[in-house]
Amino acid sequence: MNFWSNQRVLVTGGAGFLGSHVVCKLREKRCAAVFAPPRSEFDLRDQEQVARLYRETQPTLIIHLAAVVGGIGANRERPGEFFYDNLIMGAHLFHQAWKWGVPKFVAVGTICAYPKHAPVPFKEEHLWNGYPEETNAPYGVAKKSILVGAQSYREQYGLDSIFLLPANLYGPRDNFDLETSHVIPGLIRKMLEDSGHVTLWGDGSPTREFLYVDDCVEGLVLAAERYDGAEPVNLGTGVEISIRELAEQIAELTGFGGEIEWDTSMPNGQPRRTLDASRARELFGFEARTPLREGLERTIAWYRRHADATAAAQA
Repeated sequence: MNFWSNQRVLVTGGAGFLGSHVVCKLREKRCAAVFAPPRSEFDLRDQEQVARLYRETQPTLIIHLAAVVGGIGANRERPGEFFYDNLIMGAHLFHQAWKWGVPKFVAVGTICAYPKHAPVPFKEEHLWNGYPEETNAPYGVAKKSILVGAQSYREQYGLDSIFLLPANLYGPRDNFDLETSHVIPGLIRKMLEDSGHVTLWGDGSPTREFLYVDDCVEGLVLAAERYDGAEPVNLGTGVEISIRELAEQIAELTGFGGEIEWDTSMPNGQPRRTLDASRARELFGFEARTPLREGLERTIAWYRRHADATAAAQA
């Protein structure tokens, strides 16, 4: 608690899905101050606005979560935006953190940064052994470049910057917009809103690993407090499930009794994704605690309670 009581923490993307949960956890930690300014107040793609943000908040710790993200469809439609926005935000935030003398910087990457055919489970040393899966490569490469920034500013300027790679996240307050959502919120919304028929992309064979949002928050907090190394660190469960099995499980939990159609004319995405999370356990004692079924039950229950408000906000 002494570590957190002295921290003035700036959370970029603090109004987003993961960011909102991180902010809640930090307030429980009774930090000296927690800042989570909305996107409308500071454009992180503008270096002068980033400098103003640092000047006004005077952070001692930055947790960089702001990102332009989405599912396969959004990645295919907006590759330039996904590349530029994510890359330039990271570059400005690192550069200004050095200039303002911020003591510590926690950057969050993506499992999409791993090579398309990396050995499973993905280990951190595999990160540079190939090109990411094509449908999300611009996003993955941009986020992987932020790791280069973290290591470069550490080497030249002594900035204590760490880089974490979480598995696919899900949980309450996720993005349920069908145009931009990831697979779990998309499936939940489709199956609760259409009792007769849903169409899903691909053939259902790809596998994914899913990390409940509260577990990810715990990993971020532990790393911020206990880890100060240059090497990237995975955050995950090590549990792999196919998209077909996932869809069947969500159908069961939502009570969906209709037909699931697989549109094989649409891309599957990366064939397999699951992480080796042993480095996080060894370096700062992180282990995911929420089984997938339990996390899905909580997420579905949250969406049922908030469906009308969520749909209206994302309409």
